[in-house]
Amino acid sequence: QVQLVESGGNLVQPGGSLTLSCRVSGFRFSREGISWYRQTPRKAREFVAHVARGGTTNYGDFVKGRFTVSRDNRSNTVYLQMNNLRLEDTGVYYCNAPDRKAWGRGTQVNVSS
Repeated sequence: QVQLVESGGNLVQPGGSLTLSCRVSGFRFSREGISWYRQTPRKAREFVAHVARGGTTNYGDFVKGRFTVSRDNRSNTVYLQMNNLRLEDTGVYYCNAPDRKAWGRGTQVNVSS
């Protein structure tokens, strides 16, 4: 059974940092890329970042160097390190396995002073 479980969402002040985790199970994690998406009050679900099975990364245009996606194949986990958070980064962040069309349930990030 394919499962993606996000964690790490929290309340943080503008300019702060958070690290989100996505723990994956049910398929051979090391062979597939994993993406992060988010849904904010202002926009429909939008692409945040992707890490390919070989470690290559790409990001949504709005990231502008603030976020870093990485993976640990030993623990079947993908991380999203988010720095210099802004009010508009508030939303629910989802983990996605595109080859499986599988999604996690999301983790809430609130950026507020």
